[in-house]
Amino acid sequence: MAKIAVGNREDALDILQDTMYKLAEKYSMRQATEWPALFYTILQSRIRDWYRRETVRNRFRVWFGNEEGKDNVDGFDRIENSTVQSPEDALQNGRLMADLEIAVRQLPLRQQQAFMLRVFEEFNVKDTATIMGCSEGSVKTHYSRAVSSLRDKLGGDYS
Repeated sequence: MAKIAVGNREDALDILQDTMYKLAEKYSMRQATEWPALFYTILQSRIRDWYRRETVRNRFRVWFGNEEGKDNVDGFDRIENSTVQSPEDALQNGRLMADLEIAVRQLPLRQQQAFMLRVFEEFNVKDTATIMGCSEGSVKTHYSRAVSSLRDKLGGDYS
């Protein structure tokens, strides 16, 4: 989720490390059942902080002509698959996932968050709302708009 949100593997790993540290530091005494929601709440906060810092950094990059941080990021790292696939199926699935990653990156941040939490992390609407710090209705709206936008961008292969 962090990799798609920030578009850079190293920055995503830094965000994850900071998130895990804050979770352990601040919430280690909480019940283990509370940790997933707390983790994703902290993660979303760290991603928003990263965007704020990038906005400031980009102001200075314009003045100094520095285009750092514009890394080309490949598709998802290889995902282990316990099912046997033909090479053609594996190639097609890899292309579909790469297309999906690119399309998700183009979504507004709140739509990205709602989509990733609901689809990839499999949180329900209530937990997603808690993590995102918004109402359940907002989650439904962001998710619906994300799915609609992804269907428009990706076409029939993803319907």
